[in-house]
Amino acid sequence: MIREAPAVKVRQNLGEMLNEVQYKRDSVVILKDGKPVAALVDIGLFERIQAMEARFTELTNKIRAAFAHLSDDELDSLIDEAVEYARRPPRKARKPK
Repeated sequence: MIREAPAVKVRQNLGEMLNEVQYKRDSVVILKDGKPVAALVDIGLFERIQAMEARFTELTNKIRAAFAHLSDDELDSLIDEAVEYARRPPRKARKPK
């Protein structure tokens, strides 16, 4: 479960909230002046997020290297083409005769 808590309450009840995160696998979004500024999450989730971020960076670097030879205009054109293709409605499969 994800819940929100003001920073003051987190400061006052940190031990209890850590137990909720560690044992119940809950997450706490910490609010400051009513706005989310941080989160308490269990270490497993944190490690998965870090791994996903590292994989994303790795893939981004590979894509950047693969298209490094193209100009900005060529890249924009390819991106526009990909977006147009992705937005097309799916084609219906033909029935066998």
